[in-house]
Amino acid sequence: MADVEPEADHDTEGAGGTDADVEADGASEADTEADTEAEAGTEADEDGGESSESSVDQRTAVFRTVKPKADADAMAEDASEGGEDGDELSESSVDQRTAVFRTVKPKADADAKAEGKDKDKKETVKEEAEKDEPKGASEKAAASDADGDASGKPVDRPTAAFGLLPETSGKDGKKGVDQPTTAFKAVSPPADKKTSEKASEAKSPEAKPSDAKTSEKAQGRKPAAESDNERTSKFVPLRSPDDPAPSKPSTAPAASAAPSAPAAPPTGVPEAERTKQQPLPPITSDGKQPAPLDLLAQLTNTPPKPETPMRTAVRRVKIWTPLAALLVIILGVVQALRPLPEPSLKLTADSSYRFGGGELSLPWPDQGQSAAEVEGVASLGTSGDQKPVPIASVTKVMTAYVVLRDHPLKGDAQGPKITIDAQAAEEAKSADESRAEVKEGQTFTQHQLLQLLLINSSNNIARLLARWDAGSLDAFVKKMNDAAEGLGMKQTTYTDPSGLKESTKSTAADQLKLAKAAMQSEAFRGVVATPNTEIPGLDDRIYNNNNLLVKPGVIGIKTGSSTPAGGALMWGAVRTIDGKKQRILGVVLEQRATTTLDASLQLAQTNSYKLIGTLQDALTSATVIKKGDVVGQIDDGLGGTTPVVATKDLKAVGWSGLGVDIKIGDGGKKVPHSAKAGTVVGEVTVGTGPGQLTAPVALQDDLSEPSFGSKLTRIG
Repeated sequence: MADVEPEADHDTEGAGGTDADVEADGASEADTEADTEAEAGTEADEDGGESSESSVDQRTAVFRTVKPKADADAMAEDASEGGEDGDELSESSVDQRTAVFRTVKPKADADAKAEGKDKDKKETVKEEAEKDEPKGASEKAAASDADGDASGKPVDRPTAAFGLLPETSGKDGKKGVDQPTTAFKAVSPPADKKTSEKASEAKSPEAKPSDAKTSEKAQGRKPAAESDNERTSKFVPLRSPDDPAPSKPSTAPAASAAPSAPAAPPTGVPEAERTKQQPLPPITSDGKQPAPLDLLAQLTNTPPKPETPMRTAVRRVKIWTPLAALLVIILGVVQALRPLPEPSLKLTADSSYRFGGGELSLPWPDQGQSAAEVEGVASLGTSGDQKPVPIASVTKVMTAYVVLRDHPLKGDAQGPKITIDAQAAEEAKSADESRAEVKEGQTFTQHQLLQLLLINSSNNIARLLARWDAGSLDAFVKKMNDAAEGLGMKQTTYTDPSGLKESTKSTAADQLKLAKAAMQSEAFRGVVATPNTEIPGLDDRIYNNNNLLVKPGVIGIKTGSSTPAGGALMWGAVRTIDGKKQRILGVVLEQRATTTLDASLQLAQTNSYKLIGTLQDALTSATVIKKGDVVGQIDDGLGGTTPVVATKDLKAVGWSGLGVDIKIGDGGKKVPHSAKAGTVVGEVTVGTGPGQLTAPVALQDDLSEPSFGSKLTRIG
């Protein structure tokens, strides 16, 4: 270790130290720089005074300040106590690879503090280092720290920020431990003047010129110039001075280093130079880190408020209110853009009207069965048991209906010509039935043959028309039954086109349905209303058996008589009410006289005329709807309504005690969504069928589309 002593002499800047002090300090400094280049010792010997400025290792980030030498007495005491450890102290390792800032501890004055104060100070520094460093590091460095303290070597305070520094071995095999620290130790204040003077006196006269610089610093005088390596740094603490670093218990006994040294009061370290470290967040009771929100609340000093039903309700309102508003907006747009329902016209007036007076009493026949109706107004009802009975020549009405349906005629049109075949000419000679005296080969028009069928009631002409229309009697009979079924005549059966057969049966109610259908044909009405006529090709005029045709208002229709059927009559009459003819239809069956068959036919006509006369007298009219009356309204489908009124008086035909139906409709026109007041939007009707009466209806107020609110609140 002799090779580093000269360097120590040049490095030392203490004021007035002895040669032994300088030599010991040089050895300590040489140990600190054990890892530097080998040339450092040689250059120190040769350069002499310049070695004081090269004590800082240029290849590391270690900043070191020179400690002032103590007086000769203190150094002598340290040397005597160190004993054999002097060599070890001179070779103690100083780690030069860490960013450690280290300052030299000031020596006590030579008079009073040579032993106690210096050693107590070392023990205090060591205890602080053992508290701050990890447990393992403290135990491992105990012996080395003791040697270091004895030699006066500065001790760094350990922190959790830097790891342990590499270790070096002394002469006795003990390892010196450099205490890692991030603390910047401030330079201790220079010794007082008295101490400096004593140290100067104790210094050997062989002191080198560089000692003058050391003496100047120890006496408080500023050197002529300060190199960059000698400059000190200012430390900014990492933590607040109010939060000191926690101390750790020492794991190595302090007495091992200096067992006989008395404790000295610790040298205070400025608060600004203490190592500061921000503590980690406290651990929760379950051993886990606190939740981020709780930690944020701790840092901001605003802990989360406790959950309450009110806060929960408010939070839910804040979350769901925007969603509900968005849903309402979407629903509103959809409702507004949906197609509007079609408006409808509805009746608001009474659905029927009843004529004044008591119930009408009709003179129904006291035998057989009967039925009557005012066409387009109402039915007068029936009398007798409505069961199928033979109907005789009344059957010819269905034969004419089928022929005119298959071969319609308009008005007085004659239609195609039809040739009389041999069978029709042969049947013309029969004396047991009504017939037309025609000859084979004669031609008659369709209209003429219908006159022979309905006026003269000729059986041979009925069979001729059946063959002409369907090709055979059976085929035609089938058509007759099919037509009856189509008219709803459920209790009617046809077996021949003339009614001669007893098996052709029906009821008064069924035959009344046929009468209404047949009277729709103008050609049919013209033929049945004819009392008599002449047909070219026949020798005699033909006469209608219906004697009622001469009565006022009687318009037909067809008679029938036979032994099985008795007397029968399908009749028609009219009555003019308010300038319009009202048609009355009826059927009387099974009228039997006690004398002859002709008497039975006359009885049927007599009883029928009683009904006709009574009904003609009972028919009347009444104003059911007046002009301007509100009869209905237009419903826009969303709850909005607009009233409609009749545009004229409406009179109905009926009799006392009769109730007639009132209906309203669009008249085949589409009801608009919007229109001005007075626009015709439909019609109101009274009665049914051909006798019904109608009047237009118009808007009483402007018709508007549904409002936006109605569109939003509609369902379906």
